[in-house]
Amino acid sequence: MQREHQPIHLSRARRALARAFARHFLHPHFERVGEGCAFENPLFVHAVGAPIVLGEHVQINAMLENHVRLVVWGRAPGLGRISIGDFSVINPGARIGSGCSIDIGKNALFASNVCINDSDCHGHYDRVFDGGAYAPITIEENVWLGEGVIVCKGVTIGRNSIVGAGSIVVSDIPANSIAVGNPAHVVSSLDPTRKFVSRSDVLTEAPGYLEDLRRLEQDLMRDNTLLGYLRYLLFPRRGD
Repeated sequence: MQREHQPIHLSRARRALARAFARHFLHPHFERVGEGCAFENPLFVHAVGAPIVLGEHVQINAMLENHVRLVVWGRAPGLGRISIGDFSVINPGARIGSGCSIDIGKNALFASNVCINDSDCHGHYDRVFDGGAYAPITIEENVWLGEGVIVCKGVTIGRNSIVGAGSIVVSDIPANSIAVGNPAHVVSSLDPTRKFVSRSDVLTEAPGYLEDLRRLEQDLMRDNTLLGYLRYLLFPRRGD
């Protein structure tokens, strides 16, 4: 397993710079950014249009080669909105576009390259002046969308459900279901009587969890030096 070579003070400075960048350049593009929200590589997160709302402790991760795009363009007065619930995680490559309304419940987990769009861009026949159909999308609490899932207009995905990688959702998925395919269809069910452990459980109910992570980071990076990190970047060796 590759180890982290970056000195801990450099890692913390990088995160502090990212937080400052996000507050200055990114937060103003949202109607609301809840307490504890975090952006990994905020330079590659794009929020266009309004309103876009983030709940508490939302984590949005982007990469140089895999930007995150949240775009609102109201199809009519009063339309166009993206709301992302508390403790949700949005991973690189996500594209969420709303001309109507997209409501994402808390503890949502989106793998990379998820695409959600509540509107067509063109009519079937008039592809110049007709923007096509639109209908709201609702993704309920604790939904997990796998890699490359596409969610189309007018869909509701029920609480706790999982949609498998590469699936295309064109109709409702009931709560506590596992769905896969194109079009996505239910292949299995989850037991709603069993406890679902979510990100909110860890962050709010596990005392000292974040402090334990900080201590682990410090232990793993304790002996890292700036000179060693520069050597790793400029003259990498097998086994680094």
